[in-house]
Amino acid sequence: MIPLDETVLQALLLAVVALPLLGAVAALLPAPPGLRGRGPDQAVLRHGVTVTGAVLALTVVLTLGFDHDRPGSMQAETNVAWIPALGVRLHFGTDGISLPLLVLTALLTFLCALYSYVRMPQGPSPKAFVALLLLLECGTLATFAVLDLMLFFLAFEMVLIPMYFLIARWGGEGRGPAAWKFVLYTLLGSVVMLLGLLVLGLNAGTFDMVRLADAHGSGLGHTTQLIAALAIGIGLAVKAPMWPLHSWLPDAHTAAPTVGSVLLAGVLLKMGTYGFVRILLPGVPEGAHTFAPYLAAFAVAGIIYGSLACLALARKGAKGDLKRLIAYSSVGHMGFVLLGIATLTHTGVNGALYANLAHGLITGLLFFLVGALKDRTGTSDLDTLAGATGGALYGRAPRLGGLLAFGAVASLGLPGLAGFWGELLALLGAYHPAAGLSRPAFMVFLVFGALGTLLTAAYLLVVVRRVCMGDPAETRPERLATVTDVRGFEFAAWTPLVVLTVVAGLWPGALLGLMDPAVQSLLPGVTR
Repeated sequence: MIPLDETVLQALLLAVVALPLLGAVAALLPAPPGLRGRGPDQAVLRHGVTVTGAVLALTVVLTLGFDHDRPGSMQAETNVAWIPALGVRLHFGTDGISLPLLVLTALLTFLCALYSYVRMPQGPSPKAFVALLLLLECGTLATFAVLDLMLFFLAFEMVLIPMYFLIARWGGEGRGPAAWKFVLYTLLGSVVMLLGLLVLGLNAGTFDMVRLADAHGSGLGHTTQLIAALAIGIGLAVKAPMWPLHSWLPDAHTAAPTVGSVLLAGVLLKMGTYGFVRILLPGVPEGAHTFAPYLAAFAVAGIIYGSLACLALARKGAKGDLKRLIAYSSVGHMGFVLLGIATLTHTGVNGALYANLAHGLITGLLFFLVGALKDRTGTSDLDTLAGATGGALYGRAPRLGGLLAFGAVASLGLPGLAGFWGELLALLGAYHPAAGLSRPAFMVFLVFGALGTLLTAAYLLVVVRRVCMGDPAETRPERLATVTDVRGFEFAAWTPLVVLTVVAGLWPGALLGLMDPAVQSLLPGVTR
């Protein structure tokens, strides 16, 4: 890896953020005659693959040109005045915390565009679908690249409109109410978060996230920090999603099209936890310290609740939906992320960031697989999959069954796969929380978190047994040959996620070496 000139890095980062927006506008224009292929629908779907592929290529070049000897420093910075009267600036940059999230966003969006090129969701015009997909990518990338509180809020809200329409227009049964619930919950949370951002920025005299992190709360009174931490935390917790503010998530996932579920779980949930690490911990450290035990308590409640909900959905006769089950599993997995953040330690926060990335890879793969299974059988109901449609994927579609089992064992945190390290580090952070936090309380949180890992293994193994192995008492032999195994375009879309899940599990030092210096710069004075 050869570090590139800072001017080149600036141009790359701006191109990564701007290209999806330009591509979204271009998607709505008529396709040139020479690029229409078999028709305008194919042309616009090809356009989506091309633009998202170009964005992914640019993020890879940005990663290769990033100076890995100083990942704790902000690089590729662009900082120009935008609204001088309010002190709002067009400030972009990336470090060891945001760079992996940029790559994850670009990768998952490209894989979704590639998947949709062959398996376009049923719904209105492909033009609108591709434009919304690219707009969603732009908002997500901007959230991870901006370094101004007001720009962060605008990017944070930008993703709501495209995700609402992806659910409402291309979703399945119950898509209307699910889309409205998604928007209302996140909008209400965002209004509260905006108040907190204004309290923080106006009292600190700057909306610049780098300056706020460097100041580390100096000049802010204790009450101001408490108000800002509470308001910002509530808004971020809705997106995270933290129990009990999670109830929009299962409905949204169940109704969303496959690519909508992949992006919602893979990258949109990370916007909330990223905000905790980037804004809340360094900007209002006293407020974060005060609310850390409560955040940890809600986190472990989410871990246990999500696991118990999944066990209830997985049992025979419950008519549990497999997409809904994976959505509830996300509540539990993101609980580990929030627990790691609540420890206020380098170990815990690194674990949270690692679990963030692992969840994006693994849960993105699981939603792809469940979507493919629903396309083949017409259902994602567990009882129907295990009974009326035959179950026994190992025998009917061995590659599909094997991939589903792989995703399940990766999600339960099998050592050697990506899901293991983040949850382990989060629990280790709870074993030695930051100074001033109650260690006995965090030991209780650790015990409940460890119990959650056992419950996670239980429900995922039940799912594998019922769907992949089948039940001889339920299976109808005459239906055993009706499931098509993995197709070529599905291999192309899923293989990168499988490979990265294995690589991240076997080589955690690559990511931790990138993230840890940045975490240390955001949490100065923490000894572990």
